[in-house]
Amino acid sequence: MIHHFRLERGGNPSDEGDYECVAQNRFGLVVSRKARIQAATMSDFHVHPQATVGEEGGVARFQCQIHGLPKPLITWEKNRVPVDTDNERYTLLPKGVLQITGLRAEDSGIFHCVASNIASIRISHGARLTVSGSGSGAYKEPAILVGPENLTLTVHQTAVLECVATGNPRPIVSWSRLDGRPIGVEGIQVLGTGNLIISDVTVQHSGVYVCAANRPGTRVRRTAQGRLVVQAPAEFVQHPQSISRPAGTTAMFTCQAQGEPPPHVTWLKNGQVLGPGGHVRLKNNNSTLTISGIGPEDEAIYQCVAENSAGSSQASARLTVLWAEGLPGPPRNVQAVSVSSTEVRVSWSEPLANTKEIIGYVLHIRKAADPPELEYQEAVSKSTFQHLVSDLEPSTAYSFYIKAYTPRGASSASVPTLASTLGEAPAPPPLSVRLLGSSSLQLLWEPWPRLAQHEGGFKLFYRPASKTSFTGPILLPGTVSSYNLSQLDPTAVYEVKLLAYNQHGDGNATVRFVSLRGASERTALSPPCDCRKEEAANQTSTTGIVIGIHIGVTCIIFCVLFLLFGQRGRVLLCKDVDMKELEQLFPPAGAAGQPDPRPTDPAAPAPCEETQLSMLPLQGCGLMEGKTAEATAPCAGLAAAPPPPGGGPGLLSEGQAARPAEARVTQPAHSEQ
Repeated sequence: MIHHFRLERGGNPSDEGDYECVAQNRFGLVVSRKARIQAATMSDFHVHPQATVGEEGGVARFQCQIHGLPKPLITWEKNRVPVDTDNERYTLLPKGVLQITGLRAEDSGIFHCVASNIASIRISHGARLTVSGSGSGAYKEPAILVGPENLTLTVHQTAVLECVATGNPRPIVSWSRLDGRPIGVEGIQVLGTGNLIISDVTVQHSGVYVCAANRPGTRVRRTAQGRLVVQAPAEFVQHPQSISRPAGTTAMFTCQAQGEPPPHVTWLKNGQVLGPGGHVRLKNNNSTLTISGIGPEDEAIYQCVAENSAGSSQASARLTVLWAEGLPGPPRNVQAVSVSSTEVRVSWSEPLANTKEIIGYVLHIRKAADPPELEYQEAVSKSTFQHLVSDLEPSTAYSFYIKAYTPRGASSASVPTLASTLGEAPAPPPLSVRLLGSSSLQLLWEPWPRLAQHEGGFKLFYRPASKTSFTGPILLPGTVSSYNLSQLDPTAVYEVKLLAYNQHGDGNATVRFVSLRGASERTALSPPCDCRKEEAANQTSTTGIVIGIHIGVTCIIFCVLFLLFGQRGRVLLCKDVDMKELEQLFPPAGAAGQPDPRPTDPAAPAPCEETQLSMLPLQGCGLMEGKTAEATAPCAGLAAAPPPPGGGPGLLSEGQAARPAEARVTQPAHSEQ
């Protein structure tokens, strides 16, 4: 009980803050969840109601906002008289909003907002409501004056989603969820003409809510939306359980909590925050606590504390360490001595008491820089008091401790001891060689950053195979992975040698023999890749392929068109043609060696002039090279009609006979091709 609660004034501490209850006995200590105490306050109004003018039958809305602890209760006064809350046209929302629907002349007046809590009472400035004459009755599109705001609440609170709509005729207000899920009916009500009230909210109520104002009988609508976020304090899905474990074994506690937002889990040991380290490990977002190699000092009460912005919760469990009677003490005089770069010999002495039941020892090994969970063990016979640990890394510090085991349990751990393996010279580095030209080459290998940590690097030597002395050493840092040799003899064979070194000396070398003979010819035949030229060539090749495809398609189209039009028909226009040329080009069948009965007077007019053809239809008429007119049977009945008066062209018609030389119309084979 705090009788005279005070705030911080004049350097005196404040009674505000988070309080915890602590309970303790010989088995341990527990801490309650936090309780926050704050001073009741009331600020000034930061939003006052504003004067409003409305038409009869319309809607008026006043709003005020003020901060306080606890949350102030908001009421309204009209002309210094409390507003009648039984009037269905007056809607008071908890967030400080007054809505008046179906305005009437008697609603005019001055309205005040009144806020009160245990700290104080505040009254806002007055706001006048003026109600004008009745509306014109003209059609007005539906409109939403005020839509729902984004809200963040805690479970079990009440959500008020405001929606004020106007229009003529009065629009119908409806609510839905943006994700399509049903809003439900339990704890849901509509306040006034369109405000949605959700009582006792849960996490499932979180979502985006859409207010829609519809013109009656039509699909004309206006919408507004707001997001509701419901937070839930942390609560446990799985509580930690009290356990009893023999000394030297592993104890594990599991604690799972849920909430919105997801809670953060911390662990306490006898009221003190417990972090990972030593033989304590936290996994799965701190939901699992593991204590390895437990001893008497680990016996305590462990608490799991889950906390988020909506609240906190705690659960506790006790660890009891079972200490069997007659267990041996810890092994003594543990020493570790480096034998080589990969081996350490560990020795110890027998425990002082209860040694008859010892069945063996377990040696615990890990790198000194590694966490305890990377530790591993090796078993040792009960009659052996030393053990050679092998397969270790050179120049590395290791930690060792040992336990004695009996059928009833393990002894406590010995005092840990440290030892570092000896260093050694590095292994031969892998080396590859690439020719760059007739007188240059490139050496490639893997970088070894650890060499720099041990004052090391690489040494490079090279020489012509015909000589006895090397050029070098060329000293290179451990982070380098290549080196170029140039100005070499193109006709020589070179010996290249690369080795790594550190503070322990030089390692074995990797040797390569490289022949540069004929490299110039190989370079000429296959010059080094110029990526830019190759890229340009690839682009040119691609362009050429595309152009070639276009040309090929065009040629195919022209060939098809030529064949189609060539088979449709042919026209023979004969004018001033020398008959001798026609006879030479188209000799009549069977006329070889016989005199031509036709006149050969060059002055005589050509037969084609007597019967000029404007068009010869080829339907049913086969044009065959090297065939006589008789062979074209379908055309045998076609003759040349005499020219009409005026010398116009004549058309071959049925029933008119034509002379063989005139009726025979063929085409040379080479022109078809």
